[in-house]
Amino acid sequence: MNYKQLFEQIKKKNSFLCVGLDTDIEKIPEHLKSKEDPIFEFNKAIVDSTEKYTIAYKPNIAFYESLGTKGWIALEKTVNYIKEKYPEVFVIADAKRGDIGNTSKMYAKAFLETMNFDSITVAPYMGEDSVTPFLGYKDKWVILLALTSNKGAFDLQFFKSEEENKHLYEKVLEKSQEWGDENNMMYVVGATKAEMLKGIRDIIPNHFLLVPGVGAQGGSLEEVVKYGINSHCGLIVNSSRGIIYACQDEAFAEVAAREAKKLQQEMERLLKEYKVC
Repeated sequence: MNYKQLFEQIKKKNSFLCVGLDTDIEKIPEHLKSKEDPIFEFNKAIVDSTEKYTIAYKPNIAFYESLGTKGWIALEKTVNYIKEKYPEVFVIADAKRGDIGNTSKMYAKAFLETMNFDSITVAPYMGEDSVTPFLGYKDKWVILLALTSNKGAFDLQFFKSEEENKHLYEKVLEKSQEWGDENNMMYVVGATKAEMLKGIRDIIPNHFLLVPGVGAQGGSLEEVVKYGINSHCGLIVNSSRGIIYACQDEAFAEVAAREAKKLQQEMERLLKEYKVC
């Protein structure tokens, strides 16, 4: 999926919502646990009920890896299901990979070719040769970790060079412009640090930003849009727990759809307010 197609989906659905498929076997409804593949059955129901409100899904790979072979099978079935039934939806592998060139090449092949994700989250701290193997796929995206929503982000990402008077995350944003551009690279910026988006937009005005942290983590959608929106929206805002675990009985999919719709309606209002759609 290219930049134009992604923006077209935002305009079509009046939404920039991403639903995080952080599917935990311990948290899914009890009635699904007797199924042959409970993780896939849960994901399928969530996808079918929320697809009209969302432009993207983001499976967090750790939740699948933790289950071994069964988890990988459920993940592959989930991606294939979305691709076959809802091919216009953007699918993100939240894998946070990043290693020496040969290893990154294999990670890229695994997620962007074999499993056919549209994008993958990548840790940039081993530098250019650890990132560029992911950039070799047409209409696929690298989503670099820039400024994350967790408390530990302050341990390293805000380290400031006295010589350059720049934080480490700002250096990541600037340096990575030499590796890719707004047509194949996005950045993760946590919603809990929404006030930082203004400065980030000064560095990367046109790129899409993947913004986790709205909902259960306390991030404000209003603030994210205020500081981060651009003329093509430029935002993919993720909500995971607040949607997929809004209900844990047999009505889980219906309630998930209701929560997704609430966010979509708020996004529609903001898109109109900022004259994007």
